[in-house]
Amino acid sequence: MDFSLTKEQQMIKEMVRDFAEKEIAPYAAKWDEEAHFPLDVFRKMGELGLLGLPFPEEYGGAGGDTISYAIAVEEIGRACGGTGLSYAAAVSLGASPIYYFGTEEQKQKWLVPMAKGETLGAFGLTEPNAGSDAGGTRTTAVLDGDEYVINGEKCWITNAQYARQVIVTAVTGKDARGKNIITALIVPTDSPGFTIRSNYDKMGVRASNTCELVFENVRVPKENVLGDPQKGFKQFLYTLDGGRISIAALAVGIAQAAFEKALQYAKERVQFGQPISKFQAIQFKLADMAMGIELARNMVYKAAWLKDKGKPFTKEASFAKLFASEMGFRVCNQAIQIHGGYGYMKEYGVERHLRDIKLMEIGEGTSEIQRLVIARQLGC
Repeated sequence: MDFSLTKEQQMIKEMVRDFAEKEIAPYAAKWDEEAHFPLDVFRKMGELGLLGLPFPEEYGGAGGDTISYAIAVEEIGRACGGTGLSYAAAVSLGASPIYYFGTEEQKQKWLVPMAKGETLGAFGLTEPNAGSDAGGTRTTAVLDGDEYVINGEKCWITNAQYARQVIVTAVTGKDARGKNIITALIVPTDSPGFTIRSNYDKMGVRASNTCELVFENVRVPKENVLGDPQKGFKQFLYTLDGGRISIAALAVGIAQAAFEKALQYAKERVQFGQPISKFQAIQFKLADMAMGIELARNMVYKAAWLKDKGKPFTKEASFAKLFASEMGFRVCNQAIQIHGGYGYMKEYGVERHLRDIKLMEIGEGTSEIQRLVIARQLGC
């Protein structure tokens, strides 16, 4: 495989970088401070075709590949980690499952408006008692005539307050072995009994909308089941594999931003009569940072390439997510170290990158879960 970007991919990179530097980066600190979700920016991204980037044109998308999408996530994340997270969640979690598993009618009704950037979607998996153990889902959906009645709650759900619908996982019965059957359902956010709250006060990615969902006898028609009602668990595992590529790309983008600030500062900061970039201690830090970012980016591209080729990519997606998120945390931490006392101050911007990057080691499967996934893929 050749990691040089195609002309189209290079054009997307330049277009998204230009957009992010003009429309996102100047406001990122303010959005972080105010925990503001920039809905107007998402409308503009929709107009540029970014919200439908990896989907076919027949569904309102741009017909791009996964590498192009990963590049877009990286460039948006480089400008603002929170905006990058909400962008990745809108595409990988809000829209992709409907593209992967939806009927033609569901795609026309729910996917097309998302791909065109007219609406946003969300994905409700995590619960107060079911995080890494997603099989421990307690939300239930009981069939009553032609409708499912949903009861339960979800937590830390990205974009739900601004979404037209949420894909929700719920227990619908038991299989022959007595294990929970988990089904995915498309739930419109204006459904009676569906409450969405956004009261979290987060450490980082504060420009991203994060919600708690409560379902009290929420009724949805049977045709809102997404995919095979018996295979909701397998479906969301596949969804998360794709989502991990985007989280890895986001980690690369945040790390890239922190590295660029550290490199610039090291060239300007004079101590002992010369720029600190002339000291080997700082040079070695910058060399390690640059190397880690490039290796992570290559791993992201490989996982995306495998997905585009229809090859198995579970292991590589976990490689990319695990390596990029842990690398990113180290890079952001060292960026603060290079800045010294200034790095601890908000005005220099690097402390925001450290706060934002931490979630990459937690969301879409913790680092510990990634190691379990990789071990299983190795046949352990």
